[in-house]
Amino acid sequence: MPEITQPRILLIGTGDTKADELLFMSECIARAGGSTIMMDISVLGDPPYQPAHDKHAVASAAQTTIAAIASSGDENSAMSLMAIGAANLARELAARDAIDGVIAIGGTMGTDLALDVAQALPLGLPKLIVSTVAFSHLIPPERVAADLMMILWAGGLYGLNGTCAAVLSQACGAIVGAAKSAIKPSRDRPVVAITSLGKSCLRYMVELKPQLEQRGYEVVVFHTTGMGGRAMESIAAQGGFAAVLDLSLQEVANQLTGSVVNSGADRLENAGRAGIPQIVAPGAVDMVDFPAWLGIPNELSDRPFHAHNRLLASATSGAADRRRIAHAIAEKLAGASAPVAFVLPAGGIQQWDREGEALHDPDALAAFVDAMRSAVQPPVELHEIKDHINSAAFNETVLGIFDRWVAAGIVRPGRATAAA
Repeated sequence: MPEITQPRILLIGTGDTKADELLFMSECIARAGGSTIMMDISVLGDPPYQPAHDKHAVASAAQTTIAAIASSGDENSAMSLMAIGAANLARELAARDAIDGVIAIGGTMGTDLALDVAQALPLGLPKLIVSTVAFSHLIPPERVAADLMMILWAGGLYGLNGTCAAVLSQACGAIVGAAKSAIKPSRDRPVVAITSLGKSCLRYMVELKPQLEQRGYEVVVFHTTGMGGRAMESIAAQGGFAAVLDLSLQEVANQLTGSVVNSGADRLENAGRAGIPQIVAPGAVDMVDFPAWLGIPNELSDRPFHAHNRLLASATSGAADRRRIAHAIAEKLAGASAPVAFVLPAGGIQQWDREGEALHDPDALAAFVDAMRSAVQPPVELHEIKDHINSAAFNETVLGIFDRWVAAGIVRPGRATAAA
């Protein structure tokens, strides 16, 4: 790949209130070997410099005017409209290869806007947000772009100082370095997504990944501990996969039962909405995850429990919750605009639900299997097997469906079998 020697960095912020910080960042970007393209998202004031994309251009990209935005109601409505314009403008710049990376600064207002901008940009274009609420519980998982970088803007509430300058300089060096070294995703082979939960819990990817690679596909495995599923969903929403093997769904269960370890309410919806064929299975959907360091939630204190490590622990859901989860899964799949096959392993859905393991609960498993049988309706294909999800029979069933869909033209053939 040709090396980018002077990456063009889109720098986004409110120039009327943060001019000192933004000008300092522009200097840091230049010192790191980049060039700055300023986008001003001010509403009421004007910056003491001429940005390449001023607030009028941002408003125009939202198909309105800055006057209309200023009189829209309050600061929330105004910044929401500016977010539309900033995202549209950044998307257009990326589409015509006019930028090599994006960095934005802000408190809650600027962060809210910057999150929309990041989601509008393609995977592989470096994007970084310097925020006073970085890594905060205020940011829901569905707002986070798949490859977004964030750093806490310590000391960044009001004015430039030594503490925030240290953070801003690091951030500028990071975005320039990322833009110089980034390798954009290859499109040489069709991409297949697989969701899983680590080899100790779900083992199917050990067999499925090489089998799909032999068929000419690039396989991307997503770790479904909240943000992994969010990354898969965001790429699927942009049509980034030839097929999705969504075989680990405990993030769906987590969201429905109130766990913080979730990927947002649209989990298991974006691939179907984008017209991507899906093979789905209920891997680990019986588990409710929670931060191990917080202890077992009261509502789960009487349930079978497994501590995976000092960060993540799981307890099983009861039969009633599993029935509710089954119907929610079926409802999500019913909305898909492309073929869906659901593989139901009646023998078990994660390693620790086997007899003798900590999360063994055959009655609750039977309740879930029975609910899934009745909830899944055509045109969704239902493939029930008597075996465990960590079995050769499960892998054979998934690959059999995949190969049939390739032969039928539902899934694009891999590079190895594509016509020259």
